[in-house]
Amino acid sequence: MDTDRIEIDAAEVDAAVEALKAGDIILYPTDTVWGIGCDATNPDAVARVFELKKRPDSKSLVTLVADADMLGKYVKVIPETAINLIEVNDRPMTIVYPGAMNLAPNVIAEDGTAAIRIPQSEFCVQVIRKFRKAIVSTSANISGEPAPSFYEDIPMEIIDGVDHVVDPCLEEGATGEPSQIIKVGLHSEIEIIRQ
Repeated sequence: MDTDRIEIDAAEVDAAVEALKAGDIILYPTDTVWGIGCDATNPDAVARVFELKKRPDSKSLVTLVADADMLGKYVKVIPETAINLIEVNDRPMTIVYPGAMNLAPNVIAEDGTAAIRIPQSEFCVQVIRKFRKAIVSTSANISGEPAPSFYEDIPMEIIDGVDHVVDPCLEEGATGEPSQIIKVGLHSEIEIIRQ
């Protein structure tokens, strides 16, 4: 994805970071579809995301980190298979890691795993680096309804339910499709959950 031609407004990054620090919910473009986000370490903010989406909190949420170094703060052991997948992958990919840690309990799945992606979006990376923590990234839809590819597809109920909306012009370059999801085990097991 070519994000070099997209001018990232520092004020947009700052506003999103301030909202996250305040425990607010943001609506923002990612490298895939529009996401609802919050501080992935704040259980109260995460609970509000579940409530807004009308999604059972027994389901886990995807989180975004800026890079492999930050990933290491939230996963006990990064399987070598996952490192290889990250290095060769050329499209948005969420990896489900065993041994999640330092995330809000309601972000982590019942089996102790966490779904984490390093986004290919300059805006997302800048926000996460400045925030210095993982952020939630769940599609901006009511649970069970289609994920909105672009801002114009987002239901008004979602837009009205968040605390901060990022400028829609920053969606340029997004794929408009959800990421692939691959689950990796500590012993190099791989399970493709969504292609």
